[in-house]
Amino acid sequence: MKTKLIKALYFSLGTLSLALGVIGVIVPGLPTTPFLLLTAILYVKSSKKLYRWLISNPVFGPYILEYRKNKGLTKQHKVYILMLMWIMVCISVLFFIPLLMVKALVVLAGFIGTYVVSLVVPTAMVGGKARSDKADGRSS
Repeated sequence: MKTKLIKALYFSLGTLSLALGVIGVIVPGLPTTPFLLLTAILYVKSSKKLYRWLISNPVFGPYILEYRKNKGLTKQHKVYILMLMWIMVCISVLFFIPLLMVKALVVLAGFIGTYVVSLVVPTAMVGGKARSDKADGRSS
């Protein structure tokens, strides 16, 4: 009984996280990748079938698999994410959002997204070479 309840909680939180990740594709400043990674963690704890669906999904799967492979996002991927996010923030604020308070919230969300992508999400080297060198005891 308790295990089923915990799995249901993981499933619900994973689905909420996936919804936020999907919204993050559209809404500037809301990061997508961290929510997809959280979804993967929660789905693997609730349902192997949902986890397999997520990582085999042509839209979401590559984000998660690349992160797993490199144990983080490459600098190039981070730069791409931040550039795209700030382009969308600027377009939204300049052309589509009339209220000053909402503009301020979107810009604040952009700064939070920048912080998360830049400092919270680990930066990986291409192919993870730098990490494996350290694991072997060799320095690069």
